[in-house]
Amino acid sequence: MAIERTFSIIKPDATARNLTGAINAIIEKAGLRIVAQKRIQMTRGQAETFYAVHKARPFFGELVDFMISAPVVVQVLEGEGAILKYRDVMGATDPAKAADGTIRKAHAQSIGENSVHGSDAAETAAVEIAQFFSGIEIVG
Repeated sequence: MAIERTFSIIKPDATARNLTGAINAIIEKAGLRIVAQKRIQMTRGQAETFYAVHKARPFFGELVDFMISAPVVVQVLEGEGAILKYRDVMGATDPAKAADGTIRKAHAQSIGENSVHGSDAAETAAVEIAQFFSGIEIVG
């Protein structure tokens, strides 16, 4: 497998409960390197742009409100097959269906408050990373 980069967000429900370190430990234990990371307060504009693919869906406004409700931690992760590996480490969106040892099984509170986001494809990862990081901020 090739070395890839993927994008991650530790969401407001997790940062509010002080879980950044616990989630980072799971990420690193899975063999992924955190090559960029910062804690930000996402603006409404950033959230609307990030989730634009869901704009026509009924939950869009609620999702944007949630993502701006508290700080988030945005990250770039790197490793072999990083995109699929991180999706496995995150676990199912529904924490009740997530496998043991995954971030969502351990920390998510609900389908909506599911603690983390990860890119679903290489193209998506590139766009998501570029929205929050400049090239000089990524050090791997």
